[in-house]
Amino acid sequence: MLKNDTKIGFIGTGVMGKSMVLNLLNAGYPVSVYTRTKAKAEVLIDNGATWKDSVRALASDSDVIISIVGYPKDVEEVYFGENGIIENAKPGTYIIDMTTSKPSLAEEIYEKAKKKEIHALDAPVSGGDIGAKSGSLAIMVGGDKEAFDVVLPIFEVMGSNIILQGKAGAGQHTKLSNQIAIATNMIGVCEAIVYAKKAGLDPVRVLDSITTGAAGSFSLSKLAPRMIEGDFAPGFYVKHFIKDMKIALESAEEMGLSTPGLALSLKLFQELAEKGEEDSGTQALIKLFDSTI
Repeated sequence: MLKNDTKIGFIGTGVMGKSMVLNLLNAGYPVSVYTRTKAKAEVLIDNGATWKDSVRALASDSDVIISIVGYPKDVEEVYFGENGIIENAKPGTYIIDMTTSKPSLAEEIYEKAKKKEIHALDAPVSGGDIGAKSGSLAIMVGGDKEAFDVVLPIFEVMGSNIILQGKAGAGQHTKLSNQIAIATNMIGVCEAIVYAKKAGLDPVRVLDSITTGAAGSFSLSKLAPRMIEGDFAPGFYVKHFIKDMKIALESAEEMGLSTPGLALSLKLFQELAEKGEEDSGTQALIKLFDSTI
């Protein structure tokens, strides 16, 4: 069982990671952080986090290592090689990748870590910046139950819906299911808002009516108001959603599945990115549907 003096190393302090680290610090855990640009970690350092200048330095001085980075290639860079986590973490360390990444990569990390007597979990999250700040993320976990049970108290600081889905890679498959469900839902939310406006309705009042009914979803209740307000700051980047959908489409094709809704959503978000919106929040999709924005 972990104690509150368990040393946590955290790699990646972007929109999600920053709030997750703050919650861990507020819970009393000693946290070391590493990110490519130290300036992005200044708020965390000011709040008590310890800066490490490399993955190697962080890995060798942590009992639990958490990563949430951008793309599968970033995960590979962080975990593999002579300067990576697996080569430098102590035997008995728990390593948790919370990046949305490839299930096959999660399986590879698990197997390589096991040879070093390191416990690996894949634990991607959902809930955006709101869930990260409030500590209410959905955390989808793949790996051994024994490792899951040990780090559960840490997960409980960051999330409120925490489920072990199965063996290594199962967390990633679950997150891809999540992204597939969101993909077409986002199209529907945009079309609903534009329809309400075209019909001469107040879209805010329309949301008051429909968010608690059968149409209810995170995208409708949390992102639709941002669309109406013209707030396109990223809770989750367009570019990262495109990455997730590409991984999901690839995985679906490997399993012989047809996902036309996912394919359409990917096409629309790629069009949005080509218009210069790749660093906007996913709610910027409304711009493709509403010419007045």
